[in-house]
Amino acid sequence: MDEVLTGSERVRADAAARGLDVEIIERPAARSLEEAAELMGIEPGDIVKSLVVKRSDDTYLFVLVPGGRKISWPKLRALVGVNKLQLPDASLALAATGYERGTITPLGSTTAWPVYIDESVVGRRVSMGAGEHGRSLFVDADRLVEAFGATVADLSDPE
Repeated sequence: MDEVLTGSERVRADAAARGLDVEIIERPAARSLEEAAELMGIEPGDIVKSLVVKRSDDTYLFVLVPGGRKISWPKLRALVGVNKLQLPDASLALAATGYERGTITPLGSTTAWPVYIDESVVGRRVSMGAGEHGRSLFVDADRLVEAFGATVADLSDPE
């Protein structure tokens, strides 16, 4: 019988398999990006949102953008080469990744969707979802790009 791993255990196992060093911390819930950054002693832009985006053919991709920025849909559609992309509802996001909204990360996802990372994240140590509520992970963004063979591009606009 297969043991069921928690979200953060899946994250750790996938990171280890990729040779990627991650630090997972417990953190209290925050009501805003600024509060979350303050709680972790980092800048809001060092918190990276992992968004799962649905294509019209029912495949997905991960889009990682820093706090204070949002997906630029025209830039992302041009980069991916499609004319329709959308954020799926919570149940589809869970089915696509195995993670609930607010905990999503490409690490340990139940399906290895392509990863797109906003260029402003490069060269930084960033915090992101760790597969379960109340935890965040820290990782070197450049190593994350390498570990996933991620596409790095200008994909965001200021919020």
